[in-house]
Amino acid sequence: MVYPARRHAVKTLEKLAALLPVEDRIKPQILLLAGEVTPYRNDTDRELPFRQESNFHYLSGCSVPYSLLIIAATSASVSEPSMHTVFIPPIEPADLMWSVPPPTLEAARQMHDIDVAQTADLPKFLADALAIAPDALIHVLPTQSGKFPDLSNELITLAKAGPGAHVTDAYALEALGRARLTKDPEEIDRIRKANSISSRAHETVMRVLGQGVRGLIQQSQGAGVDRPLLPGEWLIEKEAEAEAIFVASCRREGAVHQAYLPIVAASTRAATLHYCCNDRELAWGPTKPDDHQNRATFVHGHSRGELLPQVLLIDAGCEWECYAADITRTMPVGNGGKFTPEARAIYELVHEMQRVAFESLKPDLHWDTVQLLCHRTLVRGFQKLGLFKTPESPGSGSWNSEEAILASGVSAAFFPHGLGHSLGMDVHDVPLVSKPAVNGTIPGLPLGHESFYTYLRLRLPLEENMVVTVEPGIYFHQHLLEPVRDSKHIDHEVLKRYESVGGVRIEDVVRITADSYENFTTIRSDVEWVEGVCSGAL
Repeated sequence: MVYPARRHAVKTLEKLAALLPVEDRIKPQILLLAGEVTPYRNDTDRELPFRQESNFHYLSGCSVPYSLLIIAATSASVSEPSMHTVFIPPIEPADLMWSVPPPTLEAARQMHDIDVAQTADLPKFLADALAIAPDALIHVLPTQSGKFPDLSNELITLAKAGPGAHVTDAYALEALGRARLTKDPEEIDRIRKANSISSRAHETVMRVLGQGVRGLIQQSQGAGVDRPLLPGEWLIEKEAEAEAIFVASCRREGAVHQAYLPIVAASTRAATLHYCCNDRELAWGPTKPDDHQNRATFVHGHSRGELLPQVLLIDAGCEWECYAADITRTMPVGNGGKFTPEARAIYELVHEMQRVAFESLKPDLHWDTVQLLCHRTLVRGFQKLGLFKTPESPGSGSWNSEEAILASGVSAAFFPHGLGHSLGMDVHDVPLVSKPAVNGTIPGLPLGHESFYTYLRLRLPLEENMVVTVEPGIYFHQHLLEPVRDSKHIDHEVLKRYESVGGVRIEDVVRITADSYENFTTIRSDVEWVEGVCSGAL
């Protein structure tokens, strides 16, 4: 499927026209972008993984390092650019020996729906464009931020040489963000594929856990001693081993990149939102004299105490052709692959938070409203569990009503992050427009408590073909709980029973449709299925 770069250029020009002052809209417009270069490890010649800069890929569909792009239009309101060309580097002899060379021009032209030339030709193309339109407005990405590949000094000097030309970085990034905020069918197909691959990778980890519980992973004599363990002999007794299985599953299906560093957090480490060390063993009980009688499930040929009941939170997703997945599943480890009563209660409440969020999704609904709905669901659930008091609690009163607890903001200690974010080419997509600094869509007074929105990455009304994550969570993090240790809304004796749960998050990726949503995440999350797989019963 050819990437629709031309359509993306037209969409970006439309968004650009809406941002420009009226007097600038009728001027010729030129967009000038640099692609990403091959990164190297500090002070060495060892390549690091290459991934194209997202805005460049959006306008070109080109994944060749060191490429450049020019888009020219007679005004910001045209239906088609007069020039839309990607410039790729020529093949050098060293490329043939050390690395995969760039494609030939003929091959590149077959791969793209825009014109293709070589990088050495760009100065002439730019000079010709400025000769035709000497008063052009030349748009570049912010040059001082360090967040985007740099254009060469030669090109910037040439761009500024036009007698009436003006180079600006004030509009391009926001125009691109507004264009990328909603997705077209080709983008949706790529996001769907990334989430399908990632869903199977999550299930693979869960099924390996379940096979371990059932004793179905057999290691023949000498495995891990005289020869390496084979994939079918792998067990999961460390966070890193779960990560390795997840990434291997994605790679074998053709996904080159992870969309972000996988988060694989067991036990209380699951309360750390972006924990990505993934370097600890699962929690084991103390070694006892009779441990040799234990079947030593999950153990690579040596005995130790029992595997303690705990949760394993995996937040991970791959990329497919520069489009991301972002999925979180929380699963039981130990306890025969079943949640403890406390962990199950928290898991079911998080699942309910996600369910009520799903049921509310539709165009024009403000994302702040869904955030508040999840906090309300958490408060009600905590009151049922006894974690939060009610007006009927001993010595209580109206100050422990649902509305009073919401107004206090105490639930933010347990659900501190935003419900979700825009997703597309980047996992936290288009941040400049998802949460704009000047935002006329937000009511004057915050709904609930202002702390609910501190880390919310999307603060806009939903639109059809937006792609967003829905990822409620509940956490028992010692640092975050410290400010509410004396809260009159909390039953602190009940809280002690739940703190060992650590954290639970469930995250799916959805597309907003004309009247509801489409879920791209295919792995199930209901507690019966999760326990069935992790216990080996399914």
